[in-house]
Amino acid sequence: MNSKSSIYKQFYQKLIFATSIFIITISFIFYGYTKATIYEEIQEGLLSDAKLIYKISLESKIDRTDFNVINGSGISVDIVKHPKINSVTFNNLKIGNDHFIELLYPFDLANHKFIKIVKNVNSSRAMLNKIFNNLFLLSLGGLIMVILYAFTVSKSLLRPIIQITDKLSNMNENYLTQIDKKTLPLEFHPLADSINTLTNKIQTYVKFQKELFIGTAHELKTPLAVMKLKNEVTLMKQREPEKYQDTLKLTIGQINDMNKMISSILDIGRQEGAQFEKPEEIDLVQFLQRKANDYRMLSAEKKITITYYSNVNNYNTLIQPTILNQIIQNLVQNAIKFTPSNKSIAMRLERQKDRIIISVTDDGIGIDEKIDLFAPFKRQGEESGAGLGLFLAKSAADALGATITLKNRTDGHTGCVGTLTLLNNPVCELK
Repeated sequence: MNSKSSIYKQFYQKLIFATSIFIITISFIFYGYTKATIYEEIQEGLLSDAKLIYKISLESKIDRTDFNVINGSGISVDIVKHPKINSVTFNNLKIGNDHFIELLYPFDLANHKFIKIVKNVNSSRAMLNKIFNNLFLLSLGGLIMVILYAFTVSKSLLRPIIQITDKLSNMNENYLTQIDKKTLPLEFHPLADSINTLTNKIQTYVKFQKELFIGTAHELKTPLAVMKLKNEVTLMKQREPEKYQDTLKLTIGQINDMNKMISSILDIGRQEGAQFEKPEEIDLVQFLQRKANDYRMLSAEKKITITYYSNVNNYNTLIQPTILNQIIQNLVQNAIKFTPSNKSIAMRLERQKDRIIISVTDDGIGIDEKIDLFAPFKRQGEESGAGLGLFLAKSAADALGATITLKNRTDGHTGCVGTLTLLNNPVCELK
């Protein structure tokens, strides 16, 4: 596998590199600090000796011209003249293979005389070399441990990703399984939930598509068989013109039903295309108000009253209006179809803490909640239709990431409530 595209290799390489830099930096800082500390202690010792020598020379009233030179045990003391300096000065010297620290301490500034103390620091440097060698060995050992740790941690951290990848690579439309979160770290649970949700949606989509395909074939085959049989029977012998007219009327009625079904199937295709529509910022309250006004023209024929209520005055959100309109339109048309004349339909928008609930309540006869009316070609009652309206609404709701339900009323009245629940996605403050 190309290292540039391998998360595993990228992870352990970056971990080794970062840790190596850290170890090297810490080692140099520690070595530098140790060296500075040792040299600082040596300088403080030399300075203390110089102060003591100066003090003794003053108390003993030693003639500066008779100052004795001291040599021994790696240290020498002398008095020298330096016309260019006028304060305490430290110098590092190297003579041959030996290293020294030189201190110049003011003795007689008027005559530019200084106490010069020179100390051999070979032993200190040898100690620093040992410290450096030990640090190098420790760093090398630490680096080896980091490399082993990086390989182990990389595999450990990537195991959940490999597990999820293997699970997904073995999936197809005939084999869709849920990812078990029990074997995954907590950080991967949201990803597993998202994949499981997507898997459920794919399963539902595949199931509905199969049902749609089989149902369409069945629904179209039935009226064709009826028309064929009716025409064959009619043509078996000569009949009165009225009989032929009845047959033609039956044929036209069946063709109209088939045309409605085909239109519904085309609507499903348009809706799948509308899923790629760019979300727009709309005022959801005003949007539903306009739709309620439009639906009043549809309900006027049955003298059905449509009311609209919202618990907020404005609510701006980003949404795909075409898909939203398809959902609301199907719920309202379904309510109008099953609501008797001179009754009412209520549209409501309720803003809650983390969601928006849009509901359509009718005064119809209610539904059998044991039937999945969101499946294709599922019908209830004697009203005509292709049985694809609610299936279309369910597919549109899934495209919005919303949920849609259809349940009987629980307020003591007959009828049902269609509810669309959207996630709270405001783009401005409520007014």
